[in-house]
Amino acid sequence: MNYKLVALGLIGLAFLTQMAVDLLQIHSARRAVPENVKDVYDREAYERWLQYFQEKTRLSLFRDIATHVTILLVVSFDVYPKIANALFPEGVYGPALAILAADLAISLLYEIPFSYVNAMVVEQKYGFNQMTVKTFFLDQLKDMLMALVLMGSLCSLFILFHQLLGDWLPLAFAALLLLLVLCVVFLSPVMGKLYNKFEPLPEGSLRDRLTALLTENGCAVKAIHVMDGSRRSSKANAYFSGLGRTKTIVLYDTLLEQMTEEEIVAVFAHEMGHSKHRDTLKLYFINGVNIVLVAFLAWGLISAGGIYQDFGFPRLNYGFAFFLLGSVCMSCLSPLTGLFSGVFSRRFEYAADRFAAERGYGPALVSALKKLARNSFVCLSPHPALVVLNSSHPTVSQRVAALDAYQA
Repeated sequence: MNYKLVALGLIGLAFLTQMAVDLLQIHSARRAVPENVKDVYDREAYERWLQYFQEKTRLSLFRDIATHVTILLVVSFDVYPKIANALFPEGVYGPALAILAADLAISLLYEIPFSYVNAMVVEQKYGFNQMTVKTFFLDQLKDMLMALVLMGSLCSLFILFHQLLGDWLPLAFAALLLLLVLCVVFLSPVMGKLYNKFEPLPEGSLRDRLTALLTENGCAVKAIHVMDGSRRSSKANAYFSGLGRTKTIVLYDTLLEQMTEEEIVAVFAHEMGHSKHRDTLKLYFINGVNIVLVAFLAWGLISAGGIYQDFGFPRLNYGFAFFLLGSVCMSCLSPLTGLFSGVFSRRFEYAADRFAAERGYGPALVSALKKLARNSFVCLSPHPALVVLNSSHPTVSQRVAALDAYQA
């Protein structure tokens, strides 16, 4: 069996699957807007949304084509083995890290231009982008450095574990990945400061109401912060960050500007619902299933060391195993794992909405959801298959319907 042909076939399958998703996205623009959210856009705003949605969808389509064509080319023409063999003809760590660095560099060649057009052209055109060119490229640099450090460290530890533990590798690597994800969740308030500034919510009526709501429901948080989201976008949001003693509620400054006090409290109550239900921890354990799958796939790829000669390598290359894992195996499996986690994530959103409604904030939350949708140009009628396949949230219409049903 020629494993290179198998890999190319899987890349082609992933490409066709992504094209089907993109076509469903394009089709969503022609779907009728549900009655319960028809008041989100007036006629003029709807026409402007439609232009925005079509431009974003086309850009996403071209980006997906560029991604898969690039992967097909580098595998077909043995680009990575040529780089690794030229730089590190011997050794284990050097050839592996060379592949990871080369893969990151090649992906940046098309990712940065598409990201630039998305943020600095399309988002700018419709009044959402607030970034300067300097901020954009600083963000790209930070992302690149974090990816290099993270992937390089993971690959190095993977090699070390394999050499020390042999067949115990999958369990040890799965434990390492779970620990890493938990650390990221704990440290997210600190990591967020690499990109944004956070200030305590000022004293006043809003802070008093939010603090009272926390006390009434037995919630403890380290702080309520306002993030300078307007530095990058005019779109609004709010979220919980961290776990345990690091748990922090973050409100975008744009949320404070665009919402009434009642609507902000309603959004806050929704986020508090996630905290009360321990949704972050639940998703962590649900995603643990995916992490175990990744660990066993990685083990399988390095156990079959003879396959790498089909790709132009003289021996096993751990970095290329990581590339096959992410760009070939997971690109085919991610739609399936996404189905699993998406079911739970959408249920958590409904439950958090109901938590807010039970405390009397149902009407305000409906108003806030519609305002968030209008101010962010959200698609109100995505194809149902898209919601099932890759959406962590129900549609605005579905959430409004659930809230109306509860209040009725």
